[in-house]
Amino acid sequence: MENRPYLVGISGGSASGKTSFLNALKKRFPENQLCIISQDNYYKLAFEHQLDENGHINFDLPECVDLDAFAEDIYKLHRGESIQRHEYRFQHEDQKGDLLTFDPAPIIVCEGLFIFYYERIFKQFDLKIFISAEEEIAFQRRIKRDVAERNISEDFVLYQWKNHVLPSYRKYLLPFMAQADMIINNNTHFDNSLMVIADYLYNKQQLNSTSR
Repeated sequence: MENRPYLVGISGGSASGKTSFLNALKKRFPENQLCIISQDNYYKLAFEHQLDENGHINFDLPECVDLDAFAEDIYKLHRGESIQRHEYRFQHEDQKGDLLTFDPAPIIVCEGLFIFYYERIFKQFDLKIFISAEEEIAFQRRIKRDVAERNISEDFVLYQWKNHVLPSYRKYLLPFMAQADMIINNNTHFDNSLMVIADYLYNKQQLNSTSR
């Protein structure tokens, strides 16, 4: 491992359960042993986004994200440098959020929709995990989240799902699922997968610590 952090990529469709999985994984490690960095904070500001034929921003395209900046920051973390990034504010896409600092750790976890699609990011990972859920289950989760947390109407959630989310998932994510080292089926729960992956990463972290 050359004493470098172990770099993990976690991808999966919208509402597949990536955030819940990451939150559960984070609880299993001391704060200084695990660094989680999300593609979400690399979305471009509103005026840079592409509009669809009805004048709505399509957030589910790779060009909506500054993937080059994400790739560069992952590289810096991997070589032991801290990085800073403004938090992205959903529903306030024209504003920069708080400045966040990410410090390198023995385990670095990167998550996002397009991290397998974009080769410059994909090739950096030591371990690639894809979280999958049936489309109808993911859709119901998306409705629940967006209505409650982002104040989006059910009608517009359905519009985005049919016109943006599903086409993007089938084009930019699903073809790369086969390249993942592990696939987590999260239709009901991910408990067993979480246990296996947490134990695996803990052992990697221990091995890295003893080799220094």
